[in-house]
Amino acid sequence: MEGVFISVKSPQVSAKWYEEVLGFSMVYQEEEAAVLRIAEESQTVVCLVKTENYQPMQFPENYFGVGKYYNFIPRDLEKAYERLVEQGVQVNQIDGEGNTRFFTFYDPDGNPLGVCGE
Repeated sequence: MEGVFISVKSPQVSAKWYEEVLGFSMVYQEEEAAVLRIAEESQTVVCLVKTENYQPMQFPENYFGVGKYYNFIPRDLEKAYERLVEQGVQVNQIDGEGNTRFFTFYDPDGNPLGVCGE
């Protein structure tokens, strides 16, 4: 995947949070958007796009139980969870099904983001 686009109130404010909290690195920033690489070894970028009449992403109600558009896969799910909690990020509890465990957390604009792993 080349890029993920997330609507935000302020690309500058959100980019700082994505850098400091998630460890993403800035590729470039302008008034209307900020582009960050999720990891040095990854080609995938996240583009934070300023939107008018901002509304947090909301996944439609469904029977599968999913409530977010994106999942990140950390090297260590427990450590990722603990780090987010320590940084005061709104984080839902860890849940699981079979060998897969996951949780949802929220960026400063209330966008739900997921973490998934074993």
